[in-house]
Amino acid sequence: MRRIAIAAAATVSVVVLLFSYRTSTDSTPVATSGPAEPSGTASGTSAGGDGTFTGDAADTRYGPVQVRITVAGGRITDAQAVEYPRESGRDVRINSTAVPELNQETLQAQSAQIDTISGATYTSEGYQQSLQSAIDQAHR
Repeated sequence: MRRIAIAAAATVSVVVLLFSYRTSTDSTPVATSGPAEPSGTASGTSAGGDGTFTGDAADTRYGPVQVRITVAGGRITDAQAVEYPRESGRDVRINSTAVPELNQETLQAQSAQIDTISGATYTSEGYQQSLQSAIDQAHR
């Protein structure tokens, strides 16, 4: 009798979890911002020094990700994703929290060795690739 009660409770728990799972049904396209700086470009006082460096765009499953960094005094003082997936409502919801976290992590780590954001794995991986490209340009 005890096994039946446990099995029934487990079944009810699973059914409740299944019904509480939210799926994304919003497929409304969202307008993207203007064109980003071309891939692999750098602007600043001199190569290998301070300035603004835009990494190559990294292609991900959901679209390209491209990062621009500002270096001053040999430190990354600003990091911004200038291009990232924004085609659907789901992309917007995920990346509206993930991208600022990735930007902040870059400033803290001062490298491309940053944590992947749970739920935004593809964006995180693309961000890391483009960030490394921008860092490489800054060191030329």
